[in-house]
Amino acid sequence: MSWTDFYRRQEILEATVRLAARNPGEPLPLEEVPGAEEHFGTEENVLTALQYQWTRTLSGRLRSEVADPDDADGLGDHVDAVTRAWRAAVAEHTDLRAVLDGAYERHATLRRMHEGELRMLAVTAGLADPREPAEEIVKVGRAFEALLRANRSEATRRRPVMGHLRRLLAPSA
Repeated sequence: MSWTDFYRRQEILEATVRLAARNPGEPLPLEEVPGAEEHFGTEENVLTALQYQWTRTLSGRLRSEVADPDDADGLGDHVDAVTRAWRAAVAEHTDLRAVLDGAYERHATLRRMHEGELRMLAVTAGLADPREPAEEIVKVGRAFEALLRANRSEATRRRPVMGHLRRLLAPSA
């Protein structure tokens, strides 16, 4: 792929997200984006490329927040760092996140990629061990992501996610 092709594909992805953000749960309007079908072929291929962009953004944010896991003082530091990274990525790419959220049920490939993201969140936050079964890590990641989404408006409060996590992970009486 030439640089011209690379930049053209990026323009197509950006245009697709802009248009799709109007109705994020609907199929992508590829016919309205010049070159989309020519360069990507299918909605699934476009969504896969968009998920890859999201994963790159999120993992970059995670790397900047969690420079060295050994430097952290405990679970709260990891959870807080992942929370900051996730919130920053969502704030920077709100439309992209909405488009992907609206498309997971339409494509198994996208769901599998999202499960990889959930595992990345759970393990990076220190809520799961990478040696655990993948299905269990996905469950933990899904619960953590649900808390992140539910508490987006509570970003100004001190450690709201940690309080919910403590209640969620506390042994039942």
